[in-house]
Amino acid sequence: MEPQAAAVEPTDDPRALQRALSAYRTPLLARAIFELVVTVIPFGLFWFLTWASVSAGYWVGLVLAIPAAGFLVRLFMIQHDCGHGSFFPSRRANDWVGRALGILTLTPYDFWRHTHALHHAHSGNLDRADEGSIETLSVREYQALSPSQRLRYRLYRHPLILFGLGPVYLFMLSNRLPVGFMRAGWMPWLSTMGTNVGIALVVVAMMWLVGAGTFLLVHLPIAVLAGAIGVWLFYVQHQFENTRWAHDEEWSFQETALYGSSYYELPAVLRWMTANIGVHHVHHLASRIPFYRLSEVLEDHPQLRNISRVTLKQSLHCARLALWDEERQRLVPFEHASTETPPVRA
Repeated sequence: MEPQAAAVEPTDDPRALQRALSAYRTPLLARAIFELVVTVIPFGLFWFLTWASVSAGYWVGLVLAIPAAGFLVRLFMIQHDCGHGSFFPSRRANDWVGRALGILTLTPYDFWRHTHALHHAHSGNLDRADEGSIETLSVREYQALSPSQRLRYRLYRHPLILFGLGPVYLFMLSNRLPVGFMRAGWMPWLSTMGTNVGIALVVVAMMWLVGAGTFLLVHLPIAVLAGAIGVWLFYVQHQFENTRWAHDEEWSFQETALYGSSYYELPAVLRWMTANIGVHHVHHLASRIPFYRLSEVLEDHPQLRNISRVTLKQSLHCARLALWDEERQRLVPFEHASTETPPVRA
């Protein structure tokens, strides 16, 4: 019987809440195996059905690619938990399952685990580089840009770039090399090159089995859609209006984790498919909690449901947010930049 954490009001003491949540950190082997099985098998099944439907009509295959992409996203979430050492009780099991899943998710496990740890350590800190985060300028920084620089930033923040071309670049190109860590030793290279070899072997084997053209027709839509969903989830988890960012002297890990990451309240099916990643404020506060135990946290600490809450409908408005307003302490659309007084240049 797992120990129950004592109820703590997070607005009183986020540090006390973090300590209390340590009671949920124990991974459960049987549950982890179950979650892996009910994700891998349906992914393979929907991939097969998508392939089988190509001869009947490609549009049928595209419809089936949607649930296949959903299960691929769930596999990434399992890889994500492995990277935190929270999915299996065994570190070795976490690492090797994470590496194997990295071949399917096109994400080098060890390299990603390192950059993701930096994200957790610096998330919400305006004075620290957050590797892998979405570039966000303040209103004043944006106003100080030249017209061409403003255009570049506007294009970068456009939804078609962020959630369309961006995921394709990230998962299919950027992840093939240890971008930003070229001189950081052997680990980034071994991780990325090892994953590339694994991907190449799987792709060659699948092309031999079903044909090169058919494989691309089936798998590319699945991979692209899964990448777009993954980037959208990461975006909403940190790019919502009332997020909390702060400079070094005011930044607190616990407070920024709890109030700077969203509770993305999704319908039950989507919550299951995304492996509770929407409970992101709790995840950032206590990243060693397995995703399959996050529902326990919400049941025992119902007050957490009202912190940084973003519904599915509300999240659609987050795509308009583009600038950090340091005066109002919130993310705002581009239109707000025109209402601010530009800084005087020396």
